[in-house]
Amino acid sequence: MQLGLPFLRASPASACVVQLDGHPVPLFFVRTRRARHYILRVRPDGAVRVTVPWRGSRSEALRFVDERREWIARERHQRAVAASARRPWVDGTPVWLRGEEQLLRVSALDDGHVRVCLGDQSWTTVADSAPDLRRLVEAGLREAATVELPARLRALAAQHGFDIGAVTVRGQRSRWGSCSPSGRISLNWRLIQFPAAIVDYVLIHELVHLRHMNHSRRFWNEVEALCPGYRVARQWLRRTREHGGTGAP
Repeated sequence: MQLGLPFLRASPASACVVQLDGHPVPLFFVRTRRARHYILRVRPDGAVRVTVPWRGSRSEALRFVDERREWIARERHQRAVAASARRPWVDGTPVWLRGEEQLLRVSALDDGHVRVCLGDQSWTTVADSAPDLRRLVEAGLREAATVELPARLRALAAQHGFDIGAVTVRGQRSRWGSCSPSGRISLNWRLIQFPAAIVDYVLIHELVHLRHMNHSRRFWNEVEALCPGYRVARQWLRRTREHGGTGAP
């Protein structure tokens, strides 16, 4: 029998709870001889494992955690989004619509169908679809987006003096919108999930591309003139993409 080497053994974990972004987060401290640095790992359940060097201290470990609050919050959010993507959408599932988190509500009908409601949107489907309504709801939101997003784009174009041609609503994986050299504007249907101010920034961004097919200083100056808060919107979109892409703001 081969004996375990003492310097590979870790001390029993101790734990505490800290507040990060208003949420209680369990911390588990594990001291090990082979660790040369403090190490953080976010567990699948959202708790944080803190590896402490053998001669390190708990106070230093807590300071290390405090310095990396943003990283922990980002990792926890990414795991939550990934877990949400794996879970079926059922009655009570939160889904974003126009910048607000709404709960899916499912009610049975007399003919073997169910009515699915999300905010002011509703759809009817066979009861067999109830175990996972994601496909139904996303298709319904995409259909609503094909009406709402082009209408808002045309309203902004009229307000700011842009002439636009074709507008399409698609399911892009990496872009919120695009403008082709021919002037065709394409919008991501998932914008219907975002707050109005964020949507308006994306639409104005694409409208300004009708005059500047680049991201030059002149382009950004015009974007700022039409959307003074565009920097906040850009940061919001960047965080959304970093935290899980288009599924949930």
